Amino acid sequence: MKKQVLLIGGGGTLGSYTAEELLGLGHKVDVICLEDKKSDNENLTYIRERADLEFLKNFLKDKKYDGIVNFLHYQDEVAYAPYHELLTEKCDHLIFLSSYRIYADLEHPITENAPKLLDITKDSEFLATEKYALSKAKCERYLNNNSLKKNWTVVRPVISFSERRFDLVTRSNREVIEAAEKGEALMLPSECKNLRAALTWAGNSGKMIAHLLFKEGVMGEAYTVADGENLTWGEIADIYSEVFGTRFSWVDTKTYLLDMEKQGKEKWILLYDRLYDRFIDNSKILKATNLKKEDFKSIKEGLEIEYAKIKR
Repeated sequence: MKKQVLLIGGGGTLGSYTAEELLGLGHKVDVICLEDKKSDNENLTYIRERADLEFLKNFLKDKKYDGIVNFLHYQDEVAYAPYHELLTEKCDHLIFLSSYRIYADLEHPITENAPKLLDITKDSEFLATEKYALSKAKCERYLNNNSLKKNWTVVRPVISFSERRFDLVTRSNREVIEAAEKGEALMLPSECKNLRAALTWAGNSGKMIAHLLFKEGVMGEAYTVADGENLTWGEIADIYSEVFGTRFSWVDTKTYLLDMEKQGKEKWILLYDRLYDRFIDNSKILKATNLKKEDFKSIKEGLEIEYAKIKR
């Protein structure tokens, strides 16, 4: 049966593929986003607006959706709480976007019950300044401790690449392509080379998120959105070389951190994520969605799909 789904902040990488999969499942999709996007599908509508609280209250005043997927990021539980209270009343099933980066490096493979950085780290500088992994964990804590209505599901996507961003350790956007075009070797930290990377094609992530909606037994639960390929950063770098022709120079962590500092990049994403072994057990989300390994594209296939878009 066709259901109505709202994607908030759904004009980006994950939202676009989630919308595509939902349409394929026969649903009607509205997308609130900042991007100027046009639809040629009668079941897909774009609303170009900033999805702040005032706008959402007015927009949802006389509406109720079967499902809402909220892709926006909130700094902490205080900022998120009023949005959550509104959205849980305006849909039957709400999906909140968290991140796999909330996990500490204490359980291998990582399951949804693995210890969280917020609960175990003693690094006062990290606790005071990191604004992504900790923010996600704080919002999750709010959901579990203060949300009276349990019509929500938490998703924790791994790194999801698309034509907009090709991730490799802390390299992102189109750095790997630009380096190949210039004939330059891109610096990477050798300490990461043999660590499993939590990376997948955005199309895989969108498929899993879409298939979680309206499933039995998923309310009040959290799911790591991962395809289970579990390659190392070294193996992924080899695939980038094969697809893009990019060359890499593996250096010590201190040298790499200095390079990150020159680029104005924060060190936390390396120290509290990319230097961890992110071996993911994705059995929980496969069971909930009834998806199988064969339903996903490999990292190489995903890169080829996105690179073809750029070349066109």
